[in-house]
Amino acid sequence: MIKFLDLHKVNARFVPEYEEVLRSTVQNSSYILGDALKSFEKEFATYCGADYSLGVGNGLDALTLILKGYIHIGRLKEGDEVIVPANTFVATILSVLHAGLQPIFVEPNYLTYNLDAEAVMPKMTPSVKAIIMVHLYGQLADAVGLRDLAEKFNVLLIEDAAQAHGACLTTGQRAGNLGDAAAFSFYPSKNLGALGDGGAITTNDEALYETVALLRNYGSQEKYKNDVIGFNSRLDDLQAAFLSIKLKCLDEDNDQRRRIAQTYLKGITNPKIKLPQYSGAKDHVFYAFVVEVEDRNDLLRYLDNHAIQYVIHYPIPPHKQLALKWFSNFHLPITEEIHKRIVSLPMSPVMTTDEVETVIKLINAY
Repeated sequence: MIKFLDLHKVNARFVPEYEEVLRSTVQNSSYILGDALKSFEKEFATYCGADYSLGVGNGLDALTLILKGYIHIGRLKEGDEVIVPANTFVATILSVLHAGLQPIFVEPNYLTYNLDAEAVMPKMTPSVKAIIMVHLYGQLADAVGLRDLAEKFNVLLIEDAAQAHGACLTTGQRAGNLGDAAAFSFYPSKNLGALGDGGAITTNDEALYETVALLRNYGSQEKYKNDVIGFNSRLDDLQAAFLSIKLKCLDEDNDQRRRIAQTYLKGITNPKIKLPQYSGAKDHVFYAFVVEVEDRNDLLRYLDNHAIQYVIHYPIPPHKQLALKWFSNFHLPITEEIHKRIVSLPMSPVMTTDEVETVIKLINAY
């Protein structure tokens, strides 16, 4: 069996350091909003090139708190429209709805699966007050084009960077410092994954930083004194300590993911398989290596029969989810076609050369 992602092997590399910080955390009994979290927040802000970082409960909370924060400081108001990619994980859409805002779905660029400025431009009306660009599968969206568009129309540009830890432009600017604020997930499968759930916000906006710091902790700066209606969404110290350990290896792990992707791209020659577009730059960290195939069910049966694990990111587009049924009549053919055809092949920094070559051999034999 070739695993899609061997989390045991990913984390086994760090067990001695995990055990050390676990003992330290138990000894000092600092579990919530303690020194380990503060240290990680500083490290992660520095890594992303941002002024501020705040650890929160998960990636969905990170996005929601950004939007709620901008409502609180008057940059948004309930009912405002927010451009979102139609092709994304449902959390992107949920955050907009949780904040009382209105999502405006925009079809992706079919080559990159991501938003670009050309597609967004016709949707820019006076009611649109923010754009959420999702760096899907680990590849940066059209950050420069969308930033120019956001500046032209004086709207917020927010990154959903849940799958793009460490991705960067040729200028060196990383995900997390490409817009007004960014949301990250540290779900265990992510390139920078915790041993549980977690998320973070990065921003250079001091007012947003101070507001979200309040909102994530019941709206409280001082215990039992609540200044605003807040939430309970805090990255705990133990997970922050684990993430500090793994952050040191993130660039190396991302480089290995890119090497595996390059090997796939050179090695897979089956004309039935459409490979992802990749320039070879560091703007892609390959959270997922996503291919397309005409008859997906047939390929999945073949992979099952040959003990190759896979994941479909994602089988149902957001506008077709039962929870969002009032969007179900939207005409989004590119998104729907993508969701019918895509399959994610095994990808992780701990894959062996033999495993990669086996996947290539079997895909070519399909």
